[in-house]
Amino acid sequence: MHQYRTSPAARPAAAPWAEAEFDMQSARLDMSTVNNRLIRVLVADDDPEMRKEIVDFLEHHGVQAVAAPGRQELTRHLAEGSHDLMILDLQFGMENGFTLLPEIRSKSEGLAIIGTGRGRDEIDRVVGLELGADDYLAKPFGLRELLARIRAILRGRYGPRASQPRGTERGRYRFAGWQLDRRLRRLTDPLGALVALSKSEYALLIAFIEASPRTLSRAQLLQATHIHEDVFDRSIDVQVLRLRRKLEIDPSNPKMVRTERGVGYVFTTPVEVL
Repeated sequence: MHQYRTSPAARPAAAPWAEAEFDMQSARLDMSTVNNRLIRVLVADDDPEMRKEIVDFLEHHGVQAVAAPGRQELTRHLAEGSHDLMILDLQFGMENGFTLLPEIRSKSEGLAIIGTGRGRDEIDRVVGLELGADDYLAKPFGLRELLARIRAILRGRYGPRASQPRGTERGRYRFAGWQLDRRLRRLTDPLGALVALSKSEYALLIAFIEASPRTLSRAQLLQATHIHEDVFDRSIDVQVLRLRRKLEIDPSNPKMVRTERGVGYVFTTPVEVL
């Protein structure tokens, strides 16, 4: 029996999470929406018991959850492009989720991804984040925590703060020949080629551009990219490394995003607002 539950005690006939329900009305928390937007989640896991527990729990809280037990179903649901977030088992079926993750990210840039796996070591989290996941949960995990993380990730995209108009939100930036169009969420290199960015990479680049030439601490970058500090403290370093690999000629000797030891990171390239 899986341990994906929110309470150690449960009646035999009840779902594992039934005894641990929140009093949602007293808490004044609608777990099914973010900024009045219904949450839609794709669950990709080939373990039928765990897949059912997750889907049932999410649907119980008003989230639209769809299961993908195999690669064929996963491909079909991704082609529909109707989901806000995907929960991906990184040991998914015959095709390792670590192999699927970069492919999914390249084809579904706007899709938020929470990777799950049995690896509890830091390296498992690093690899999952570096390959394109927005968050990582080690199994077994609590279903209430999973739902809270889903909402935390989507708040950055659909929450009130993200919905507020900003003076530069529809502007364009130029730096070292690169151009970033915020209206289209599009980054082009000095040769005009389109460079794909994940949600976290895009948020990180915006934070650097808007702060330049000020140094940003890890805490400030964690807040800007909505990465969970409790996942692990150095996760922002992984995101910076991924961004450097896309921007820098030599990521091991960065010229744009430099490290300020003991402080954080600074975007040193002059930025022009177009």
